Parts: sequence; C-alpha cells; structure tokens
Amino acid sequence: MGWRSLPENLIKYQEEKDMFVKWLTAWILYALSFGAWAVAPYIQGDPATGANVQAVASAVEDKLKNGGFKVVGKYFPKGLAGYGVVVATDDAMLDEVGGAGGHAVLGAAIRVGVKADGTVTYSNPDYWYRAYFRKGFDKREGAVKALQAKLGRALGAVKGVGGDENPQSLANYRYMIGMERIDSYKNKLADYGSFDEAVKMVRGNLTKGAGKTSMIYEVVLPKYKLAVFGVGMHDDGEWIKKIDMQESIAGLPYEIYVIDKEIGAPHGRFRIALAFPDVGMGQFMRISTLPNNVLDTMGAVAGVEKSSSAEAWQ
Repeated sequence: MGWRSLPENLIKYQEEKDMFVKWLTAWILYALSFGAWAVAPYIQGDPATGANVQAVASAVEDKLKNGGFKVVGKYFPKGLAGYGVVVATDDAMLDEVGGAGGHAVLGAAIRVGVKADGTVTYSNPDYWYRAYFRKGFDKREGAVKALQAKLGRALGAVKGVGGDENPQSLANYRYMIGMERIDSYKNKLADYGSFDEAVKMVRGNLTKGAGKTSMIYEVVLPKYKLAVFGVGMHDDGEWIKKIDMQESIAGLPYEIYVIDKEIGAPHGRFRIALAFPDVGMGQFMRISTLPNNVLDTMGAVAGVEKSSSAEAWQ
C-alpha cells in the first residue's frame, strides 16, 4: 500500500512534508551555488621583496610599469606602519570607463595593497567592475577579463582574499535594505559652472590639504568630462584598524569624482561596505560616525561649507 491509501489528514501532512523537503533542497542548492560563484574583492599576488614597505611598493611599481600599467600614485596611511597602496591605470580600461560614463569613473584607478613583509594584494576587476559598470558589465566583461589577466601576469594571482559577494548582487550593491547604492543622490557635493572649474576646485583644495587631506592620485578624462581623485584622509590608519581591515589595505584611498559639472563622492555606507564585504555590523558600529566625517572631509575638498551639506548623508 502507498501513502495515498492513508487517511486524508495524513495524506495532506505527507504532501506538505514533501513540499518542504523540495523547498529545503532547492534552498540548499541555491546556497551552495551562491558560495560557488562568490567573488572576492581582492586577489593575492606573488610576494615582492624590499627592506621596508616603501621598498616593496617600489618593487610593485616596477612590476606594474613593466606589465604595461601607468603608476599614478602611492599612499602610506598615517598611523598604519608597514602598509601602503600603489595606484595605477590601464589605457584600455580607461577607454571602457569613459565609454560607460557616470559613476564608472570610480573604476579608473587600480589599487594594489602592499605590506612590509612583501605581501601584495590588488583590487579584483571581476568584483569592482561589476559594481561600477552595473548593467553594462556584460558588454565590457571581455575587457575586464583582459585586465584581470594582465594584472595576473604583472603581479601574480594566488587566490581571492578579503571576503566575497554574490556577483549578481554587485550591480545593485548596498550593504542592507534602506542603505545607499553607487548612484545615491546623497553622493552629490557641489555643482560648478563647467567641468574644468569643478576639476580645478578639487585639485586646488587637495593640493592645499583642505579637510586635512592629501592628493594620492588624479585621473582626468576630459574627452568624457570625467575625473576621479584619490583622497588620503588624516585618520585612514585609525579607522581601518578599528574594523580590523588592514589586510585589505587595497580598499584605500577613498575617492572624490567629477561628472560633467558635478562633484560627488560615494556614500560611506556604500563605499566602505563594498571595499570590506566581510566586515560585520558589530565592526561597522565601531566607525558609525565615519560616513558623516567623510562627508565633511569631501565637502571641504569640493569647496562646500559644512553647514550646507550636514544632513546629506543622514
């Protein structure tokens, strides 16, 4: 006798049980698929040699130049001895960034983290450009893969590090429901009369250290009216230690950008979470004031009075 000959209430129970088992199986398969396809924000490269972090950075700089990249800046955050970042660009990817336009300008720079012990990690193109190109990623996936292979030849490619995310979630990434995405209206800091005027404002303020900042790099694409600047903030070493993310130093420096006449910066709750996806809510609470501190800092670089933008990132 099959279970169909059982009383009606037992039959209903068995059907519900079968449905639950099917649902649970599907959920497990989905979860396994999620893990299998997760992508890391950084790639560990081959070790570089040097007597200190500056020497290691110089060795990485040579590797990048020999690999066909242009080095546009280096950064050694205050209060974070033994860690640094080398920033480079790739001509082919700059063309892709310019063609995509808008917030894709954040992908103009390639960040390579270095440590005094020779450890090298760099931003994973497959992760970051999914977030930057968004729906346009598929069109530019070939260029992203070419860049990833080029970085691998120059720096090596041992394994993914720094946490992971489902690649399908990156195009619309946000840390949690209600938080900001890459195109949040809150990114806007100021408008100027022209692209050149906006670039001049940012460059000038970074040069004079507005908001206790320093210019790490600049990439300007006048043809597309796009520009992005790497901003060294005076407390970078302090806050990154608070969330124990020194090993993901390639998440720095922070950016401020110009799109046509508008100056903006990615919202802290987006940019920090994207750079450090394995940081939990408890760790983020240690730097709960950082998004508004970043706003004040970037506002100073954009030439905005603090009082005029104080509520923009609330």
